[in-house]
Order: sequence, then C-alpha cells, then structure tokens
Amino acid sequence: MAWRDWVRVVEVEPSLYAANFAELGEQIEALLNAGARVFHFDVGDGHFVEPITIGPIVLSSIAPFVHARGGVLDCHLMVENPERHIPQIAAAGGDSVTFHVEATPDPAAAIALARRHGLQVGVAFKPQTPVATAAAAVLEGADIALCMSIDPGYSGQEFMPDALERIGELRRLLPPHVFVQVDGGLHNENIRAAHEAGAAVFVAGSAIFVREDLPRAYRRLVHALS
Repeated sequence: MAWRDWVRVVEVEPSLYAANFAELGEQIEALLNAGARVFHFDVGDGHFVEPITIGPIVLSSIAPFVHARGGVLDCHLMVENPERHIPQIAAAGGDSVTFHVEATPDPAAAIALARRHGLQVGVAFKPQTPVATAAAAVLEGADIALCMSIDPGYSGQEFMPDALERIGELRRLLPPHVFVQVDGGLHNENIRAAHEAGAAVFVAGSAIFVREDLPRAYRRLVHALS
C-alpha cells in the first residue's frame, strides 16, 4: 500500500500528539469508527525541536490495532540525524516516515534508507526554509511534501497565513503524483483555503482532540473540504 492508496482525494489526519494519552486507544478507535484512516505520529527529540514527544515504544503499542482496522501511521520525525531513527520507526510498525530537510545533509540517502525499510517517505520543511530547497529534496524520490504552517514542536499554534503562498509554490514545483501535506493550526475556517492553495493531506491536532466529541470534530473538518 502507498500514499496513492491512502488518500481519498483529500485526507484529514488526526495528530496523536494532541491526544489524551490516558485515553489514547479509545480515542483512536473513536476516530477509526468516524472514518479516519491515516494517523499522524509526531516524534520530537528535544534537540531539533524543544519538546521530547512520543516515540517507537508508543508506536509499537498502537500499530497492531490501527493496522487491524485498516489504518496507517504517518510518522513525522522532528529530530536531528533522522537516519538513526528510520529503522526504529519501521520496526515499530510505522507505514510512512517524514524527515526534515533541515535535519540531514543528504535527503536522497534518507529517502533511500526509508525505502529499504519498506516505508513510504516524505520531506518536511520549516516556514523559514525556501520552498525551492524543500522541493528539490522531495524530487529525490519522496511521496509527500510536508509544508509546516507553524514552527514545528508544539501543538496548538496559530496557522501562519503566509503558508498558503508556500503551499501554492510547492504545488507548482512538484509533479502531480507527489502529495502536498500541511501541518499546523488548521481548523474548520482555514482548511478549505489550504486545499484550494494545493494541499491534499491535512494534519489536525487541536481542532480534533480539544473537542469533547472527537468523531464530530473530525467529520466537520472533512465536510469543510467537500
């Protein structure tokens, strides 16, 4: 299976970083029942980004359940030296891994490593990184390009309006088969604009997990894209 099989024209990805970890299994099940298919799994190392977040141990505990229900896990490495972590993500049950272009001197080698471990692969970039730099790395063979619409690290930040221009530029520089993903500050009022700018995959954390009714919050985002 590949990204082209996972994305149903557009795809809303619940970001597990924003979940209540005392209820993680129940929240994942509720979202699967609501129609979610792809879950975003943020890994922060305390160096590339300030927070230390979740990692392979948590991933290995949820992957069998997610896979049994037909879901997939999209792992976003906000880490230095991502090549060190890619084999662990694969072994723990990740389906796709995205690393930051700013975190490695050789994006092509990181992409090749992910392929050898049977992973789909994406390239992410910070708001300060030139879009052309990110696009060049993606063209080394990645499946998705992740345009950060916040500074990576903390959930709950506001969407940066200039991200719409960066999404559009990225879409123009990439071939049609490469999906543009956007992460950070998305909600019902701005997700459509991100789609119109050229994104097809949308990572949503607070817009889903701070709500009491997770399935309804997820479906509202999907509806906003229709």
